[in-house]
Amino acid sequence: MKILIKNMVCDRCISAVQNIFDEAEVKVKTIHLGEVETESEISENERFIIENKLEKIGFEIIKDPSQQLIESIKNLIILKISRLETDENFLLSNFLSNALHKDYSALSKVFSQNENITLEQYYILQRIEKVKELLFNNDFTLTEIAIHMGYKSVQHLSSQFKNSTGYTPTEFKKLKVLDRKPLDQV
Repeated sequence: MKILIKNMVCDRCISAVQNIFDEAEVKVKTIHLGEVETESEISENERFIIENKLEKIGFEIIKDPSQQLIESIKNLIILKISRLETDENFLLSNFLSNALHKDYSALSKVFSQNENITLEQYYILQRIEKVKELLFNNDFTLTEIAIHMGYKSVQHLSSQFKNSTGYTPTEFKKLKVLDRKPLDQV
């Protein structure tokens, strides 16, 4: 049985959700960002227990099909960005269409109607949050960050960063601005 879960955005989230299913003694076949597949159907009582425990730590089971699709889109974007393997010729439309086997215009329409932000804007905000993390941790130079994040140039990254945050990447790094958002709140 597949169960989609909102707000699973990292490995720690996967671990926390796994613990909840273990406590409820529900055997998990696979678990990924936003999705748990159990080995068998779960009872209403088990579902109720799991749902309450999930809600206590900031997760929720997604029942609405359009919300399930949106959560899948978000998880794909977050995972893609976290890998730092985005090529400068990366096209969000092709990536999502291929991954979800749906027309991009339909995905975009459902997303923007429910999230009050376009898919492209969401993707940019997620990239900027990752850039903030990389700048704050001092992991890479700005040029390396631009390459890993799929920007065509440092200038493009800097321009998008300034439009989003009000700071240039250099100013952000110097000021040690702690203006980061959790990924599930972007």
